[in-house]
Amino acid sequence: MSKHVDVLIIGAGLSGIGAAAHLRRNCPQKTFAILESRSSMGGTWDLFRYPGIRSDSDMFTLGYSFKPWTSEKSIADGASILNYIKETAREYGITEQITYGMQVVRVEWNSAQAQWKVIAILNDSNEEHVFTCNFLMGCTGYYNYEAGYTPEFPGIEKFKGEVVHPQKWTDDIQYKDKRVVIIGSGATAVTLLPAMSGQAEHVTMLQRSPSYVAAVPEKDHISIGLRKVLPEKLVYKLARARNVAVQLGVYRLSKQRPKAVRRLLLMAAKRQLGSDFDMTHFSPHYNPWDERLCAVPNGDLFKALKQKQASVVTDHIDSFTEQGIRLKSGKVLQADMVVTATGLDMKIFGGVTPVVDGQPVNIGECLIYKGSLVSGMPNFSMTFGYTNSSWTLKADLIAEYCCRLINYMDKQGIPYCVPEARCDEYSDAPFLDLQSGYVARARHLLPRQGNSGPWKVIQSYLHDTAVIRFSKGSEPGLRFAKASPKKKTIAALLGPVGLKFS
Repeated sequence: MSKHVDVLIIGAGLSGIGAAAHLRRNCPQKTFAILESRSSMGGTWDLFRYPGIRSDSDMFTLGYSFKPWTSEKSIADGASILNYIKETAREYGITEQITYGMQVVRVEWNSAQAQWKVIAILNDSNEEHVFTCNFLMGCTGYYNYEAGYTPEFPGIEKFKGEVVHPQKWTDDIQYKDKRVVIIGSGATAVTLLPAMSGQAEHVTMLQRSPSYVAAVPEKDHISIGLRKVLPEKLVYKLARARNVAVQLGVYRLSKQRPKAVRRLLLMAAKRQLGSDFDMTHFSPHYNPWDERLCAVPNGDLFKALKQKQASVVTDHIDSFTEQGIRLKSGKVLQADMVVTATGLDMKIFGGVTPVVDGQPVNIGECLIYKGSLVSGMPNFSMTFGYTNSSWTLKADLIAEYCCRLINYMDKQGIPYCVPEARCDEYSDAPFLDLQSGYVARARHLLPRQGNSGPWKVIQSYLHDTAVIRFSKGSEPGLRFAKASPKKKTIAALLGPVGLKFS
């Protein structure tokens, strides 16, 4: 099978479907296709099926800018989010453009032809399919869909109960009336505990160190009230603007006044848990937003702990036993089931190494341009959302920017552009300013950020809106190939033209 399209999108999750919808809206003349390695769309929201799976961001900002979220719940369950993604795909005629079961194994750029060649293998058949495109959009997310991260636990083979990673949860897993130990303290763990505590005999969250946890309203009562008197689209825009401001305000305050924010978070948690609760289990040693803040709708985690349906233990694992887990303190946690909510295994661009004019490109050595394009990679974008706010806010901006760039090049007859950084623009700054384990383990895989201008990653939607959405005039660092290229190499094709959007 061989097929050519103007734009090829890798990944049919929240980002990929959103990118396709933006192409429909802003580049209606362009053909596109989506390659998805799994058998269905939805990405994260189709893959994860563990109890209580939900967003940890409000849907007014996790939703697309062009499609209002109309449910009363602003903190939504996974099934509702998946349905929202599928609705978007149907409304914009995207469903028919997705080819499932396609595992991309190689991507090659050819300057003479000014196009990408993408080779994919059809799952379970080893049948090779070739796609070519003028612009390639990587919407693969940031983690390995095949397996999550699980550290080596001494003696785990002795355990007679069931061990499951949340990423591998299936509908036939039963935990009713069982003693469950959840290893972890992040967003997945704090979601699992209240969801399982209603049916399990007891649920214990075993953590090496605490995380900051904040109760948030499950419903946006302001928006519910405004819907009675204002159009849905206006209510959505107002809620989106309000929540963006709150997210940014909390993040900035956390960075500027970490001790004050820490006191507020611990006071709020103690108010939920009661004066007799041991707050060492919710008192991290790091500052707020050095790692991602965990949000729990209506304080469901705190309620489960206060009602004694569940408990938290802060300790280190010595080894597994036949009946549970022995801790460094000598205490033994009896368990019938252990859930390893130990994090994600990051994988960038599906683990594929791009090739440009015959030369492999290590994305981990490249700079990111405006949080979207990658240095040395022609007509290529990579979607990576915010860590301190909703993922889709950034994904929307990136998709819009790519559409404007495509339209500009099309209008000017320019075949492609390449971000180029000067030597003095490189820095050792990591792409993500987080101390989380999954980020630390994958720093070498992520693109780097520069020390200034479009090469610097600012985790701020307001900043990016000005820089990306409303950018005008010449764009330093972005070079365009001359019209009707004759040479074979990028260097020979690049001209001094600056980017100007009309």
